[in-house]
Amino acid sequence: MLKSTLTFCTLALVSSACAGEAPVEDGLETGDARATVPQALYAGVNGDACTASPYNCKLRVSGGNRVATNDPDDDDSWGLVLGVPVRNGHGEVVAISNRTRSTFNHGQTRTFAGETHVFSVSTSNSSAGWMPLSSILGQESFADKVGHVSALGAGLNKLGCYAVRNAHDPVLEFKKVVYDSDATHERAGDYLPLVRANGQRSANLAFNVPGFGLGGPAVDHFPAGTKFQRLDVPTDGGAPSIDIPLWVQDSAGRYRTQSGTMKFLYGYVIAATGTKRNGWMAYDALEVSSGCP
Repeated sequence: MLKSTLTFCTLALVSSACAGEAPVEDGLETGDARATVPQALYAGVNGDACTASPYNCKLRVSGGNRVATNDPDDDDSWGLVLGVPVRNGHGEVVAISNRTRSTFNHGQTRTFAGETHVFSVSTSNSSAGWMPLSSILGQESFADKVGHVSALGAGLNKLGCYAVRNAHDPVLEFKKVVYDSDATHERAGDYLPLVRANGQRSANLAFNVPGFGLGGPAVDHFPAGTKFQRLDVPTDGGAPSIDIPLWVQDSAGRYRTQSGTMKFLYGYVIAATGTKRNGWMAYDALEVSSGCP
């Protein structure tokens, strides 16, 4: 049985009904925005530390979302070889790397052009992306640490078909997805199809929904037009989606004033390589489409 969670119209827990959310589309239901205080974690489908849904889980129970280096005092960044290709989730080359360091998310490995690739949080394309394992200085140590984690979706019924938008709301972009955040990111824009260094829009597929203290880590990255098949995911609130409150600055310059909500859908992308990638995407990053595989 799923662990139930109560929702209250307070600064700590804000239901989407309190936020004056606009009417939902294409059979979407209003979920619960319960992402501003720590939630009890339980074992689920996508991991052993989940909240709000058995598919909304940490990449791993202990440890952060990054592949850690051997130096406990550094920022988990790994040295890189210059001049290697950066690829999106379809395996397309979107940039040639000119960065000397980057951080990588735990458990994310894919094979492109016959070579193991790992998922960089930030690349020369001004986006996340896949880089060859061979481009990492200390690749043997990295390979021992990276592991492998994939979100699941077997047995979930299909709902609507969507595609990554070729536009985004610039006002929405800079709202925070974490209450009282002082981080450079933790923005709604982290989950929107922004224009990248190559001039094309692309968006993150996330392993979990931001704002729950799970990190909201990206696990893949796809260009505008990519089809996203929504799935009927179970949640503690009952709706097949999760809403989180968004935050803007108050009079003290801190992100503690709620300004709307952001809905996340669960589903999958089938990449051009044929690989199925499950995860969460922001509804604001998508548009209703057809022809999903």
